[in-house]
Amino acid sequence: MNLNATMLGQAISFVIFVWLCMKYVWPPLTALIEQRQRDIAEGLIHTENASKELELAKANGEKLLDDAKKSANELVEQGNKRRAQIIEDAQAEGEKEKARIIAQGQAEVESDRNRLRQELRAEMSDMVIETAQKLIARNLDTDANRDLVNKLIKDM
Repeated sequence: MNLNATMLGQAISFVIFVWLCMKYVWPPLTALIEQRQRDIAEGLIHTENASKELELAKANGEKLLDDAKKSANELVEQGNKRRAQIIEDAQAEGEKEKARIIAQGQAEVESDRNRLRQELRAEMSDMVIETAQKLIARNLDTDANRDLVNKLIKDM
């Protein structure tokens, strides 16, 4: 009977131990396990959402990069067009300035030519008059000399 009483005492102790564990130890452990499972599930959901957001961000980043490249190319293109226009404007302005300088030079040449002609005529007239005076001094016929001088002046 000793053996039975010991076994019965151990069985009762074991049942009380199990009952105490089920009442006070098991519920907090299951609650912790359930909380951990919920945390892991939420973490997985957050990870999936984060990976989707990362893909979206990569796609948006690539789109923004493409847009930036396009706008940079457009700016370069506009700069090239503006440079070409400035060069064309400068060439046109150079041509106008060249034409103005040539016209001014031609006007100066023509003015100098006319001034020289006037000077030559005046000088020639003086020479003719001087020659006429010498002829008059030699010849006393003034009418013939006068006709000669008038003829010389008309020929100039």
